[in-house]
Amino acid sequence: MRNALSSHIDNVISVGLQPSRSEGKGNLFYDSWTRCMRQHGLDPARPTPARILPSGQLREHQQRMESFLRVARAGMEEMYRRVADLGYMLLLTDADGIAVDYIGNPASEQQLKAAGLYLGADWNEAHAGTCGVGTCLIEQVPITCHQTEHFDATHIALTCTSSPLFAPDGQLLGVLDVSALHSPEARESQHLVFHLTSMYAQMIEDANFLRAFARHGVLRLGKSCGLVEVSGEVMFAFDEEGCIVGANTGARRRFGGSNGSCTSGIELVGRALDEVVGLGVDSLWAMARGGTAKEMSGLWTQLQEHYYPAVIAPRLRPQAAVRPQPSIDLGARSEGSAPAATALDAIGGGDAQIRDLIDRSKRLVDHGVSLLVLGETGSGKEVLARALHAHSRRRDKPFVAVNCASIPDSLIESELFGYTAGSFTGGRAKGAKGLILQADGGTLFLDEIGDMPLHLQTRLLRVLSEQEVLPIGAERPVPVQLNVMAATHRDLCDRVLDGSFREDLYYRLSGAVLQLPPLRVRADLGYLIERLCAEEAERLGRDVTLSGPALQALMRHDWPGNVRELRNAMRYAVAMSRDGLIAVDDLPVQVLRGTQAGPARLALERPAVPAGDAGHELGSTRLLSALKQHKWNVTAAAQALGICRATVYRQMKRHDITPPHLL
Repeated sequence: MRNALSSHIDNVISVGLQPSRSEGKGNLFYDSWTRCMRQHGLDPARPTPARILPSGQLREHQQRMESFLRVARAGMEEMYRRVADLGYMLLLTDADGIAVDYIGNPASEQQLKAAGLYLGADWNEAHAGTCGVGTCLIEQVPITCHQTEHFDATHIALTCTSSPLFAPDGQLLGVLDVSALHSPEARESQHLVFHLTSMYAQMIEDANFLRAFARHGVLRLGKSCGLVEVSGEVMFAFDEEGCIVGANTGARRRFGGSNGSCTSGIELVGRALDEVVGLGVDSLWAMARGGTAKEMSGLWTQLQEHYYPAVIAPRLRPQAAVRPQPSIDLGARSEGSAPAATALDAIGGGDAQIRDLIDRSKRLVDHGVSLLVLGETGSGKEVLARALHAHSRRRDKPFVAVNCASIPDSLIESELFGYTAGSFTGGRAKGAKGLILQADGGTLFLDEIGDMPLHLQTRLLRVLSEQEVLPIGAERPVPVQLNVMAATHRDLCDRVLDGSFREDLYYRLSGAVLQLPPLRVRADLGYLIERLCAEEAERLGRDVTLSGPALQALMRHDWPGNVRELRNAMRYAVAMSRDGLIAVDDLPVQVLRGTQAGPARLALERPAVPAGDAGHELGSTRLLSALKQHKWNVTAAAQALGICRATVYRQMKRHDITPPHLL
């Protein structure tokens, strides 16, 4: 092994130090070896250990491409099922070479992490040397870096096949990489993996393209008549006038210019499709309404290439943007069309715990398993329940939410079970249909089930066990079909032990327990901030963006009220914003007063200097000195100056003072 390492190091050095050579000229790995030594200052004789980013830095990289991560994950899971038994693992990196997603065999996790084949690993060529990811990012073509083609001698046991991933606008998004710790020595052994990686990279790209242009028609062009409707190599998104609004990688390479680049050449966006491929707007929309490629003989483009066309009609109407569903008042029912299919996925961004919860929920929701959602107040339990209902086969049936803590004890029985005519004084003349019957065929969501009175728990248990309900005053029970979800912020096990909650009801409701994490520990806080800001801006009809300092302030708050508090904060900030920008002083005071600013603290805390006067008394020199002295900790600086944090932020803005980490 030592001889093999020495031989590899000698070979790399001899290639990298030769200023000109005929042998190997144009070899992308030899070119990379030269870059590693001359530009990056790497030494093949000094192995570089795997660099794994800490979770905070990794989260920043993930948040930059959260929506794409959700699309790519589906393709990665499908591919991993095909190659896992052969010893391969998958990495998804961003354009900086940082692994933002990862699928591998848990039994080999320690070996994979030591080799850098792990979440958060840095595979940029400037750090890791010649490798599949780093060299693919530079060359922007699919490559296999097999064993001794790596620069670093510690990597020569690896085989890595990488394919670039491009955004709908042609910008490089990252790399899909398929690697193995051990493989046959022959490079030809990786040919099949090379083609699989290229194929799945295109599938992921195309899925992201279709998602981005869901509100437009999409023209597919393919060489095969029978496959073009599902796997056309070329895709154009077009508007109502037949003009191009987007082109995938295949379209840019074939029609974007003479050099085959994904981003350069003739500008396609804005041109008429009739001019580019010879299909007029009438033909396009006729195909979208039902014409198929099988009924056509194909077309010849201006490049004298023959293709079969197929058109995908718009999947979403412009006015059908996904909006969060409003809360349902007591007794209200939610019928009609379901929300967009992405409502469940949109609950989370890049948080692994949320992603696992969503994946498990999808598998359970249509199999008759009662779901119990646990989480702190405001963490989004009802939002999850509604999204699960919209994802289920019962999506066209009612969703009825019952807050068991808010109905008066005197009314809860009649509200839940209903009553017949003349059952009691003050009732409706014709009786009333209870909430349980209103949910027949759909989903019954029992919110705050931990606060349901004990005597009604017995009746509810009978409903769930027998699938029938007996209204007050009725002689015969009425059959019902229910999908039951329950939620609570309380510890039901403790309530079972103290006798305030029936044990048999607990086990009836907890077929599967879904634990929603509090907002303060979620890795996708940035995603939720941006999403709720956009939703509130749309609701108020305003076009606003978050400033960097405002986003930082929101990220520092610990959100004791969870998602509910965050939504209220964004609604306030959007309403207070000026000139299309949310500044720090547009945020609610409880966000600016520190991470522990709960109601009790807000009631007791008083700024030493009125905020309105502080701006005239505090000079830029004094403020800057205090911030530097306390290492830019705004809370500490505010305490030292005897003012509140909001005043510090306002004065920083007034004096154009920016923390070093935001420069």
